[in-house]
Amino acid sequence: MAQPPSYPVPADQWLQQIFDAKSARRGSVVRRKIRDIEMNVGLGRFRSELKRRGYHAVENGDQVVIFCNNQPIHLIC
Repeated sequence: MAQPPSYPVPADQWLQQIFDAKSARRGSVVRRKIRDIEMNVGLGRFRSELKRRGYHAVENGDQVVIFCNNQPIHLIC
Protein backbone atom coordinates (compact mmCIF):
# COMPACT_ATOMS: atom_id res chain seq x y z
CA MET A 1 0.00 0.00 0.00
CA ALA A 2 1.32 3.44 -0.90
CA GLN A 3 2.39 5.77 1.87
CA PRO A 4 0.21 8.87 2.31
CA PRO A 5 1.87 12.15 1.35
CA SER A 6 3.55 14.00 4.19
CA TYR A 7 2.11 17.34 3.05
CA PRO A 8 -1.51 18.50 3.14
CA VAL A 9 -3.46 17.56 0.03
CA PRO A 10 -6.12 20.01 -1.21
CA ALA A 11 -9.67 18.80 -0.46
CA ASP A 12 -10.63 18.46 -4.15
CA GLN A 13 -7.55 16.36 -4.84
CA TRP A 14 -8.12 14.21 -1.75
CA LEU A 15 -11.69 13.42 -2.84
CA GLN A 16 -10.54 12.70 -6.38
CA GLN A 17 -7.94 10.24 -5.08
CA ILE A 18 -10.66 8.25 -3.32
CA PHE A 19 -12.81 7.92 -6.41
CA ASP A 20 -9.83 7.29 -8.71
CA ALA A 21 -8.84 4.20 -6.71
CA LYS A 22 -8.96 1.02 -8.79
CA SER A 23 -11.73 -0.52 -6.66
CA ALA A 24 -13.81 2.67 -6.90
CA ARG A 25 -13.48 2.76 -10.69
CA ARG A 26 -14.70 -0.87 -10.79
CA GLY A 27 -17.78 0.08 -8.75
CA SER A 28 -16.55 -1.75 -5.66
CA VAL A 29 -15.85 -0.36 -2.18
CA VAL A 30 -13.16 1.78 -0.60
CA ARG A 31 -12.73 2.67 3.04
CA ARG A 32 -11.28 5.60 4.90
CA LYS A 33 -10.88 6.57 8.53
CA ILE A 34 -13.44 9.07 9.76
CA ARG A 35 -10.57 11.12 11.20
CA ASP A 36 -9.03 11.45 7.72
CA ILE A 37 -12.32 12.47 6.15
CA GLU A 38 -12.90 15.10 8.83
CA MET A 39 -9.33 16.40 8.56
CA ASN A 40 -9.16 16.56 4.75
CA VAL A 41 -12.63 17.57 3.55
CA GLY A 42 -15.10 17.55 6.44
CA LEU A 43 -18.06 15.22 6.81
CA GLY A 44 -20.52 17.67 5.26
CA ARG A 45 -18.56 18.03 2.03
CA PHE A 46 -17.92 14.28 1.97
CA ARG A 47 -21.67 13.56 2.27
CA SER A 48 -22.41 16.07 -0.48
CA GLU A 49 -19.93 14.37 -2.82
CA LEU A 50 -21.43 10.94 -2.09
CA LYS A 51 -24.93 12.26 -2.85
CA ARG A 52 -23.72 13.97 -6.03
CA ARG A 53 -22.29 10.66 -7.25
CA GLY A 54 -25.28 8.60 -6.08
CA TYR A 55 -23.04 6.55 -3.76
CA HIS A 56 -23.68 5.26 -0.24
CA ALA A 57 -21.42 4.81 2.76
CA VAL A 58 -21.64 3.17 6.16
CA GLU A 59 -19.74 3.91 9.33
CA ASN A 60 -18.32 1.18 11.56
CA GLY A 61 -15.97 2.02 14.39
CA ASP A 62 -13.47 4.54 13.07
CA GLN A 63 -13.93 3.51 9.42
CA VAL A 64 -16.28 4.58 6.64
CA VAL A 65 -16.95 2.04 3.89
CA ILE A 66 -17.88 3.75 0.63
CA PHE A 67 -19.93 1.81 -1.92
CA CYS A 68 -18.82 3.25 -5.26
CA ASN A 69 -21.99 2.39 -7.12
CA ASN A 70 -25.65 3.32 -6.80
CA GLN A 71 -26.96 -0.13 -5.95
CA PRO A 72 -29.17 -0.50 -2.85
CA ILE A 73 -27.58 -1.59 0.41
CA HIS A 74 -29.12 -4.38 2.49
CA LEU A 75 -27.93 -4.98 6.03
CA ILE A 76 -27.59 -8.74 6.49
CA CYS A 77 -27.51 -8.81 10.28
